[in-house]
Amino acid sequence: MAPSKPLHRLTLTKPLAFFDIESTGIHPRTDRIIDLAVVVLFPSGERRIHTFRFNPGIPIPPETTAIHGIRDADVKDCKSFEDQADAVARTFEDHDLAGYNILRFDIPILIEEFLRAGHTFDIDSRRIIDSQRIFHKREPRDLSAALRFYCGEMHLGAHGAEADTLATIQILEGQLQRYGDLPGDIATLHDYCNDRNPDWVDKTGRLRWQNRDIVLNFGRKRGESLRTLARQDPGFIRWLLNSDFPRDMQEIVRKGIQDDQWPAPPPPTVTP
Repeated sequence: MAPSKPLHRLTLTKPLAFFDIESTGIHPRTDRIIDLAVVVLFPSGERRIHTFRFNPGIPIPPETTAIHGIRDADVKDCKSFEDQADAVARTFEDHDLAGYNILRFDIPILIEEFLRAGHTFDIDSRRIIDSQRIFHKREPRDLSAALRFYCGEMHLGAHGAEADTLATIQILEGQLQRYGDLPGDIATLHDYCNDRNPDWVDKTGRLRWQNRDIVLNFGRKRGESLRTLARQDPGFIRWLLNSDFPRDMQEIVRKGIQDDQWPAPPPPTVTP
């Protein structure tokens, strides 16, 4: 695609890949990707659009088809994600990431698909911009509402991967224009979208530090020590490891309980 005007005030030091996923459902560990659209914005202003469609290998539930309109018949002749994993990986190679709600859904399900295909999708070296985080911090609602609010447009292509990706670019442009104090460099904007409590052990805060010990931060056993649970309720630990929890949280539990490799606690806060 020909070069276009860069996003208002946004300074790119490397390509920024906006992307959106349509899937068989809402669970990153058990559902599968059907549609993937990636719009890469280069520092020069050039944009490239990549679209992929996959046969998920499992039925698409009718309630999901009612949302994005993709049926089993539409994907029966498509290749699987595994068959196209190399091409997908090249599309994201050495790019920062951007999208709408990608921190909670699109990135986790993409990581899972890559793992099943024998790839590792590294996100620790990438900056991540999530327009939903900006939207909820500044104007606490969905993608269609954000497009109306920031751009004054109706989102007629809602729940199509490419239309949602292009809408996200418009929304981020509108956010950068509306909020003059919003960071214009990718690294600082990444920090703005990814702020986390320093007491969190994992990325989503299901585990937290308490007196230099790791405790659960959800459910009926909130506040209980993992080490104590391992001794007194090993069945609960097995449930944690076998259920649909984020993989990074489960890996912390597994390494600590099975291999006695606990993460180092954060340094104590020094009061001036």
